[in-house]
Amino acid sequence: MPVRDSSLVTGHTSLKLWYAACTCARHEKSVAEQLSARSVEHFLPLYESVRRWKDRRVRLQLPLFPGYVFVRLALRDRLQVLQIPSVARFVSFNGTPAALPEAEIEALKAGLERGVQAVPHPYLKAGRRVRITAGPLEGLEGVVIREKNSWRFVISLDLIMRSVAVEIAMADLELIR
Repeated sequence: MPVRDSSLVTGHTSLKLWYAACTCARHEKSVAEQLSARSVEHFLPLYESVRRWKDRRVRLQLPLFPGYVFVRLALRDRLQVLQIPSVARFVSFNGTPAALPEAEIEALKAGLERGVQAVPHPYLKAGRRVRITAGPLEGLEGVVIREKNSWRFVISLDLIMRSVAVEIAMADLELIR
């Protein structure tokens, strides 16, 4: 009977890749500290937010992706992360942790290091109803679609059953709930 190589089933277990670890709510920073203490390569992108209370204003560093910390490790070493009390699981497909594209994580890291201002934005996908929040079309509601390499906002006039598509920046859209 042939010996089965586990790396063929789960991918290369010794290759270091980026994975998304799900954390308990508002525990991202403590997980990052514990990962540092265990010498596990990780990435917790943060953004600055000013919060206002009755008597003061406070600048806070908040996670860009609430509930997630990115870790770079060999799959065989995942227990180092899963043993941290505030880590719930890895983002997985069919029971196997799903690796993130290295280029996307590195581009995000490089952009934040160069001072790019990023803030969380609701995930929008083609077909979702949205509202324009800025510009000459502010307040209009419609559907977002993807056409080639750009996003388009579709305005529909139900009375005459016609639609118009305009190119728009995703930052100028908000999801309608």
